[in-house]
Amino acid sequence: MNPQVAAIDTALEPLRTGFASDGYEILVDSIDGGSVNIRIVAGPDACAECLVPKDTMRAILGAALTSVPNITTIELAYPVELDHASA
Repeated sequence: MNPQVAAIDTALEPLRTGFASDGYEILVDSIDGGSVNIRIVAGPDACAECLVPKDTMRAILGAALTSVPNITTIELAYPVELDHASA
């Protein structure tokens, strides 16, 4: 595994537990230089009201990723956007 991917996964692990309790999963889709693409996936019992606005979520993810060198941008996809993309 790429060391940067491993570092990102390790940094996000504490958040994943909380998200899982609300029915969500945090997935890292790709890393391109300093940009990481993260997707939030809703499970069948996901709490729709539990997701914070994207700017707030980016700040939460950014704080979690401070230990990962060279991450400058977080691209974020929410479940609603993904549903519309596949329609």
